[in-house]
Amino acid sequence: MGLGLAACQKGYSVAFTTAAALVHELMEARDERRLRALQKHLSMVKLLIVDELGYVPFTAVGSELLFEVFSQRYERGATLVTSNLPFDEWTSIFGSERLTGALLDRLTHHVHILEMNGESYRLATSKKAQRRSAQGQSQTPKTPNEGDPSTKT
Repeated sequence: MGLGLAACQKGYSVAFTTAAALVHELMEARDERRLRALQKHLSMVKLLIVDELGYVPFTAVGSELLFEVFSQRYERGATLVTSNLPFDEWTSIFGSERLTGALLDRLTHHVHILEMNGESYRLATSKKAQRRSAQGQSQTPKTPNEGDPSTKT
């Protein structure tokens, strides 16, 4: 998200979507005979961010449509892809070794790969919030007693 925001602040056009939503949109556009217009729009965006690749496997048609988008952007526009899977497991998403190989060939040429291991940001944030909540409940505020000399009325 930070890279997308920085690109927007510099005046670049940015599109953000999940992989599943993009494939769904591509298939819907194909069925409604507006696929070329959508592909043209996606190829014109300076930065396309495709999040969560690997959470949902695609049909053969969905895989081919997504491959076309990445192919059309190859060496023409910046594409950022996030995935929870290593490259050797991408065949399980796309269903075809040949298609996956061709896709990875395009995506990994002229690329910066950032591999992040560790605890999930969302999980860490949630744990911190739970700890704060538990601390807040254990520290109940003291109410002044009527006979307490430190209380002034």
